[in-house]
Amino acid sequence: MIGKLRPDANLQYLFEGEQKAKGRKRKFDGIEFLFRDAKQHLGFEDCQARNEKALDFHFNVSLSALNLAKAEALRDHTAGQTFVFSMQSQKCLAFNEHLMDCFISRFELNRTLIKSHPAFNELRKYGAIAS
Repeated sequence: MIGKLRPDANLQYLFEGEQKAKGRKRKFDGIEFLFRDAKQHLGFEDCQARNEKALDFHFNVSLSALNLAKAEALRDHTAGQTFVFSMQSQKCLAFNEHLMDCFISRFELNRTLIKSHPAFNELRKYGAIAS
């Protein structure tokens, strides 16, 4: 169960990875991005339920949706490049795919021919920040 933390609670972990050559050194590791993405993009704070089971379900669904989006981003990730995740980009990719599927079905186009075209992936990533 997720509940309210004490005011002095610290959910940050010290960064133990390799530091970059230039710029400010990283002090903390990124656990807070999980909650930020869930709040901004997945309705983590939008539940108005008061029942403990309903709240628990809502939090689990929001965090599960975030985990599924990260898994899909990892699936599409090409080896050799650094993995960058942006929930906004994942939402943009999903919207673009849905929009193109609507065009394909409305105009009764050949789905296989269009999705195998090299420009399909470029249009799929249109407007995405980190993809």
